[in-house]
Amino acid sequence: MKRIVIKVGSAVLTENNNIAKERMMNLVTLIAKLKNKYDVILVTSGAVAAGYSALKLDKRKQIGKKAIAAAGQPILMTAYKKKFDIYDIDTAQILLTEDDFDSRKRTRMFQEIIDTHLENDILPIVNENDITSTPEQLFGDNDQLSAYVAHATDADLLVILSDIDGYYDKNPNEYEDAKLYKAINTLPESALADSSTANNEFATGGIVTKLKAADYLIKRERKMFLCNGFDLSAAETFLLEGKHTLGTLFKPKEL
Repeated sequence: MKRIVIKVGSAVLTENNNIAKERMMNLVTLIAKLKNKYDVILVTSGAVAAGYSALKLDKRKQIGKKAIAAAGQPILMTAYKKKFDIYDIDTAQILLTEDDFDSRKRTRMFQEIIDTHLENDILPIVNENDITSTPEQLFGDNDQLSAYVAHATDADLLVILSDIDGYYDKNPNEYEDAKLYKAINTLPESALADSSTANNEFATGGIVTKLKAADYLIKRERKMFLCNGFDLSAAETFLLEGKHTLGTLFKPKEL
């Protein structure tokens, strides 16, 4: 069975400082369908946004963000559990830092844990460990984390669910004639250095972090699919029917 990593960001998961319950339910329903065809690993954001509903601190300050994340992690996981229970899907929480990928022993440990979960039909839900990470250990966004997880767990594909339909030749919010790239094989350094930022106040990524994730995987002979997380029809069609309607597929030339 092929293995895929699904990454969902705060822009999709949250709305007005709360978990967007309908969009989370749509995601859970999609994953329930995908589990009939794939081994699925979920990389999720949303702990800080969920925590802010209970703890109104300044997330720009390190301790404030950590305290909010600590409060939000159980809120986020409880919301997931209630929805996955509808489909009788058991879940497990895995919190990682950048250091977990720098140590062979630690990397092997979480690889074996994820393998064990999948072998026992448990859905691993991965997030960055904001509480114990130092600034030097932070990925800074879950796009980067999901790319590392996809490579470390030997996934066939990373799917990033975002607030855009894919990667365009220019900003579609500013230019009506912006064209969507359906497939990309290489990314120029200029694209990886762009200053575009995230649209959601609790998101830490943006298009650049997604391109960096794609570049990381392309250089390691792996694929990434970027598509809309508000409307999951493109993701479902691509993953379950093999039809590429919307979204951008990043892949090495030979794949």
